[in-house]
Amino acid sequence: MNNLPIKIRKAAIHDLSAVVAIYNSTIASRMVTADTEEVVVEKRLDWFHQHHDKRPLWIVECDNEICAWISFQDFYGRPAYSATAEVSIYLHESMRGKGLGGTLLQWTFEQSKDLQIENLVAFIFAHNRPSIRLFEKYGFEQWGLLPQVAELDNIKRDLVILGKKINS
Repeated sequence: MNNLPIKIRKAAIHDLSAVVAIYNSTIASRMVTADTEEVVVEKRLDWFHQHHDKRPLWIVECDNEICAWISFQDFYGRPAYSATAEVSIYLHESMRGKGLGGTLLQWTFEQSKDLQIENLVAFIFAHNRPSIRLFEKYGFEQWGLLPQVAELDNIKRDLVILGKKINS
């Protein structure tokens, strides 16, 4: 993956259909998201507009095609948590398992410093071992567990909260 040139830029509204397509590609696996049906662009407009300079949404391009996206979102929406952000990374199907996730995760650490983010958190299903291994490889630790809070195809699923101190 290190040999593949990537470009990371802030998302624009015209990118939203590609963002949604990448997101929707993860639903069927029942590993990544609690959505059970595909979402439509119109339903993601509010989410898109919640991103701002301190909590951006970035587009990752490989060979001038959108191949991934990264999102920082407010954690819990209260001012006392302003130094903590939730990170999400979604990869196009063709890019999974090629090292791009780790490259992007490292990139988020540098961005966190510029955004005065001291803590990153990630919410990952406990059965999504590949994502948990990736985040743990880059220094995330389990900060919490919400047992059986989701039900996917009649199976109760745990949600793991991973965290990493970036700046302190």
